[in-house]
Amino acid sequence: MSKFQGVDYYSMDSILSEEEILVRNTVREFVDDNVILIIEKHNRAGTFPMDLVPKMAELGLFGSTLPAKYGCAEMNNVAYGLVMQELERGDSGVRSFASVQSGLVMYPIHKFGSEEHKNYWLPKLAKGEKIGCFGLTEPDFGSNPGGMITRAVETSDGYVINGAKMWITNGTLADVAVVWAKLNGVVNGFLVEKGTKGFSAPEMKGKYSLRASVTSELILQDVHVPKANRLPGGDGLKLPLMCLNQARYGIAWGAIGAAMACYDTALNYARTRIQFDKPIASFQLIQARLVNMLTEITKAQLLCLQLGRLKDLGKSRFQQVSMAKRNNVYHALEIARAARSILGANGILDEYPVMRHAANLESVITYEGTHEMHTLIVGEDITGIPAFT
Repeated sequence: MSKFQGVDYYSMDSILSEEEILVRNTVREFVDDNVILIIEKHNRAGTFPMDLVPKMAELGLFGSTLPAKYGCAEMNNVAYGLVMQELERGDSGVRSFASVQSGLVMYPIHKFGSEEHKNYWLPKLAKGEKIGCFGLTEPDFGSNPGGMITRAVETSDGYVINGAKMWITNGTLADVAVVWAKLNGVVNGFLVEKGTKGFSAPEMKGKYSLRASVTSELILQDVHVPKANRLPGGDGLKLPLMCLNQARYGIAWGAIGAAMACYDTALNYARTRIQFDKPIASFQLIQARLVNMLTEITKAQLLCLQLGRLKDLGKSRFQQVSMAKRNNVYHALEIARAARSILGANGILDEYPVMRHAANLESVITYEGTHEMHTLIVGEDITGIPAFT
């Protein structure tokens, strides 16, 4: 199998730092040597490749922007984005694992946890010794997280939580869940550990998308957690939304990786597939599709690069993240569909990664804020008028 050479029509590498390129190339090689070779087997079986976890940890891919004193790589946000890009070039499920571990578990523990929380959990999560999940979405409340019905009631020695969460990546695997519940009507975060009485995380089966990823329910029935397990760094719905913003940033980059994989596959196929005595790459309609695919990838790269630079300067806004997530996932899905068309009937075979990426992106365009919700977030920002209801 030939190594992936990258897609860089606007010489983006020329404006990346040596460290950013090194990180990208290291993860690119890791994906080529470890993910591509096994991912179709796991996609067929509907299993997550757990053997990758210690390898990703060794490369510093969990919580990679967090401080070194907690065992993290302390990368900048552009390097982190490039990590997400390359992991999703392998598979959305692999990127989702790292994205949840980093942006939805380690980030809130670092941002809102106590020093005891940070010192205990972050090094273990960074090493992959512990796995985390993020419990916000509920069976009846997805795009409206403020409507959650999961409740925490304070007791003399802690809290009792009742409720259910849905569509939780890594839930069944997780050693700790960052669970969001209303305490006296206000959203608070709690660390619920695996094995706690009344807490279970059954895996959801029957998915046609993100098959190489573990998706779960979280069931909390009179779950008692000690007072020390509440995240003390604030309350309110803004806290989990800040976490989602971190994850959405990684998704915006990740979608580029999926798009690159589909474009690269379609380009190589078009050059070698002979019809009417010549390669199909010589036909105008095929060239038009390839040019459109490359154009959207290039635009997405530049969008994410500037967003990452703003984020490193502390100047990015969540509406800008919404624009990037909305744009990049939408066009990645369109690119996957166009690539499937170029491959013809071969496009539905798992000999090629295109159909798997297309199916995965159907989930990615929905989770962490649907395409429509991100449209309205940006719409409110530019008009000053909320149109959610």
